[in-house]
Amino acid sequence: MDDSTIVTADDRQVRVITLNRPDRRNAFTLRLLSELNDALRTADADDTVRAVVVTGAGTAFCAGLDTTEDRDSFERDIDELDELRAWTLDTPVIAAINGAAIGVGLTLPIQWDLRVVAEDAPLSFAFSRLGLLPEAGAHWFLPRLVGAATAMDLLLTGRRFSGREAVSMGLASRAVPRKQVLDAAMTIAHDIADHVSPLSAALVKRLLWQFQGVSDPAWAVDRENEILGWLGNLPDAQEGISAMLERRKPSWVTSKHAVEPEPRVPRSPRR
Repeated sequence: MDDSTIVTADDRQVRVITLNRPDRRNAFTLRLLSELNDALRTADADDTVRAVVVTGAGTAFCAGLDTTEDRDSFERDIDELDELRAWTLDTPVIAAINGAAIGVGLTLPIQWDLRVVAEDAPLSFAFSRLGLLPEAGAHWFLPRLVGAATAMDLLLTGRRFSGREAVSMGLASRAVPRKQVLDAAMTIAHDIADHVSPLSAALVKRLLWQFQGVSDPAWAVDRENEILGWLGNLPDAQEGISAMLERRKPSWVTSKHAVEPEPRVPRSPRR
C-alpha cells in the first residue's frame, strides 16, 4: 500500500499530481506540503511536461490544515520549509478541485493558473472563523481574481460558497459535475500541451504576474513588443505558423525555461 501523501502520474505531456490522504480528506500536513512542492518543482524542471494538473484522492480536494498535527511543532517546522512560490513556475498549473476545498486547500490553488471545480463543492476561506488569518498570499491574490469587495466578503466572513458561485465570482474558470472535474481539467491541460508553445505559455505567465506591479501601460506595451520581437526570431514562431498552415500538431523545440532579454528601457513611474 502506497503511503505517499502525493502521487504523480504522466498522461502524455501532462503531469497529474494527486493529494493522497483520502482518509483525512487530503488535509494538509507539513509532509504533504513539502512533497507537493517537490512534485511541482520536479514537473517544472522537466521540459517534456507541458502542463500540470493537481487534484485530490477520494471525495475531497483538501479539507484544510490537519488539526491533529502538533501546533508548536508545526509553527517551528513551517519556518524551515522551503516554500514554493508557485507563480514563478514556467509550467501552467491547473487545479482540479473535485470536492471540498477549505482554508489552505483554497489559498494554494489561487496561486496557480486555472481552476476547474465541482459545481457543488463546498469552498471556504474559513480562517476568520477559527481565530486565524488567511495565508499563502490570499490577501494579495484573491482581490486580483474577484475584486476587492468580493475578496472582503469571502475573507472577512469565512462563509461557505459553491463551485458555481466560484465561477460567477471569477475565482474558478469553470464548474462541472463532480465526476467530470478531472476530465475537464485534463482536457484543458492536453489542449495546452498539444497546441501551445511551452515558452509562450511561460511568458504569458511571467508577464501577467510581472505586470501586476506596473503602473504605466505604455511601458507594458513596449515590453510586450520587445519580447514579441525576440520570440519572432526563435524557431517555434516559424513552427507555429507552419503547423497552422499544414493543419498539424506543432513540434516545439524551444525550452519553456528560455530567458527573455532584459528590458531596453527601465521601468519608470507613470507620468
